[in-house]
Amino acid sequence: MTSSPSSIIGTGSANPITVTGLTNGIAYTFTVTATNANGTGSASSASNSVTPSTVPGPPIIGTATAGVAQATVTFSAPVSNGGSAITGYTVTSSLSNIIGNGSASPITVTGLTNGIAYTFTVTATNANGTGSASSASNSVTPPVTDGDGNIYNTVTIGSQVWLVQNLKTTRYNDGTSIPYVTDNATWIGLSTNAYSWYNNDAANKATYGALYNWYTVNSGKLCPAGWHVPTDAEWTILTVYLGGDIVAGGKLKETGTTHWLSPNTGATNESGFTALPGGCRGNINGSFFYIANDGYWWSSTESSAGISLYKLLEYNYPGAAGGGYSKVMGLSVRCVRD
Repeated sequence: MTSSPSSIIGTGSANPITVTGLTNGIAYTFTVTATNANGTGSASSASNSVTPSTVPGPPIIGTATAGVAQATVTFSAPVSNGGSAITGYTVTSSLSNIIGNGSASPITVTGLTNGIAYTFTVTATNANGTGSASSASNSVTPPVTDGDGNIYNTVTIGSQVWLVQNLKTTRYNDGTSIPYVTDNATWIGLSTNAYSWYNNDAANKATYGALYNWYTVNSGKLCPAGWHVPTDAEWTILTVYLGGDIVAGGKLKETGTTHWLSPNTGATNESGFTALPGGCRGNINGSFFYIANDGYWWSSTESSAGISLYKLLEYNYPGAAGGGYSKVMGLSVRCVRD
């Protein structure tokens, strides 16, 4: 017996004849020859065509869901199991050693960092062999979410990736609540964590985010997992990349006067950072100042026992400034990726 894709041969002295060595997924048409004392006869036709079962097909990616501390991706069963039960699955990531495996579908991959794009290779094995899939369609980017579940956009500026919005969470990334302090006298007497909305008005949350004292920043748990409050050096990396402090402010500020006071000098937002003037809360009497005029953002860098460094953008200046403020001050926070 011979096949139309050649070299596949079966022989024997009795019927039936078994043909081996077929490749799954390929159609074969056979010629069968029989010999006796009177001569040889043969037959070859489409009716003698077979297609062995296919190997496991590309798995179908499931929906990516992000938790507070980590994201997960679940993969469903493959399109075809190749005519034999799947004995094992493996999922590997193109970016790291993130691996999911198991003997049944769905397979869940854990340990992903919010805001980072992953492309996966999914392998399924059965008695017939192994099939795998790796393509752009298997790519997911878990959203960046904070302790409250607020979702943030991201922007890449040079070698850094930043959140596009000011942080607005009322919980740390481990789910612990941050104290909300409205009373001015209580605020200025704090040496522990706290936040407020500008003017104690929650309507300012959506646009400007929260104002945090530096003790909250120093917890190390304020930003979403995989992100952190930038050091003063990381703020400097940002402004240097944008041409230095003299012009960087304009490249960081949202354009127009919807939120910034006129003239919003130099604002182009060419970086995509979309800085907004969320104002601040003072350390002398706990009052709120300068919303629409200025934006203040903490760094995680201490200057002295009671002072930490910050970055400042102003409505009438194209540059970026900075200095040291009392840790009691309430300032905005932007997070940068680890």
